[in-house]
Amino acid sequence: MARRPGDAPRELLLLKLLPNVVSVLALCAGLTAIRYAIAGEYSRAVLLIGVAAALDGLDGRLARMLKSESAIGAELDSLCDLVNFGVAPGLVLYVWGLRPETSLGWIAVLVYVVCCMLRLARFNVGSRAVGEAAEKTSFIGVPSPAGALLVLSPLYLSFATSMAVQLPAVLVAAWMVLIGGLMISRVRTPSLKRITIATDHARYVLVAAVVLAAAVLTYPWVTLLALCLAYLAGVILLALRSLGKPKIG
Repeated sequence: MARRPGDAPRELLLLKLLPNVVSVLALCAGLTAIRYAIAGEYSRAVLLIGVAAALDGLDGRLARMLKSESAIGAELDSLCDLVNFGVAPGLVLYVWGLRPETSLGWIAVLVYVVCCMLRLARFNVGSRAVGEAAEKTSFIGVPSPAGALLVLSPLYLSFATSMAVQLPAVLVAAWMVLIGGLMISRVRTPSLKRITIATDHARYVLVAAVVLAAAVLTYPWVTLLALCLAYLAGVILLALRSLGKPKIG
């Protein structure tokens, strides 16, 4: 309800603004990634997109912990995701490897960004609609952070091989369009939200997380490329499993 003239202003705990602050920081990371890409510093650009993805996973959890979830916060998060996982990766890839095919490359960027926008819109509508099943055990289509990780695979491949393997701009553009198509598809994709493990195995997961973090820091391009391949293998496995299930009705 709108505040009437003369009413005392409502007070808000400063701590409850923390999730929105994290979202804004993620947006700044995504925008700065574009700046570094224009300057030719692609390693920093990819790092900042990764930072944006980490902050994106943090803001929602902070909002739930602090009980400060709001409609404005949800909209802010979605708008930041469009920039961080749609616009930023698209422009980074364009500056890095699509300028030789200027027109075709720019069309691929537009297709990818629009697909990211549609993916986010579909997720938001599905989350708010009464009776709609939330995407918890698996996602419908590739989520935008995973899409950003996947779409940069040609860059990872080039740097992992010390520029020995450089995909033609036409293939890079086709890859962008393919990932955009996967984002708006109805294909089931893996979600880590509801994966459970035995408590006795928790220590092994922690060790694996340390090994993964060390691998990203030591061999970033090879590790990122391996993560993309593992994710795509998970998508294919889920697709094959769904094809094998008998249809009811």
